[in-house]
Amino acid sequence: MGLLRPKAKGDKYEREVAKYLDEILYDEEFQKILRAPLSGGGRSFQGGGSADITGTPDIWVEAKRTEKFSPYASIEQAEKGKAAQRAPEMPAVFSRRNRMETKESLVVMRAEDWVKLYKAYLIQKGHKIKDD
Repeated sequence: MGLLRPKAKGDKYEREVAKYLDEILYDEEFQKILRAPLSGGGRSFQGGGSADITGTPDIWVEAKRTEKFSPYASIEQAEKGKAAQRAPEMPAVFSRRNRMETKESLVVMRAEDWVKLYKAYLIQKGHKIKDD
């Protein structure tokens, strides 16, 4: 397989993440999680931006396939896109290097957002947690 241009590589990874999440989260015949139309290639700053992946309620997914991952710059990009859209979602950045499987991706998010997710999980499991 030949080398992919950076934009093509990013677009492909966005589709991979959408497919991976859809396959493990939804038990339906049609895909609910999709790559957002026109999401890649820096378009997030041309006209307001959008998440890279749609169908992930409450999570603003930014997908980065790169050998030199910059977590702070990536989460800031997701936050800027989210703010431009006045979106309520929590930003999360999925990233993997070349020659890694999608399931090996790292997910980066702010600690306060992770705590919100973990609290919801603990409540769902029946654990008593501290009130806000």
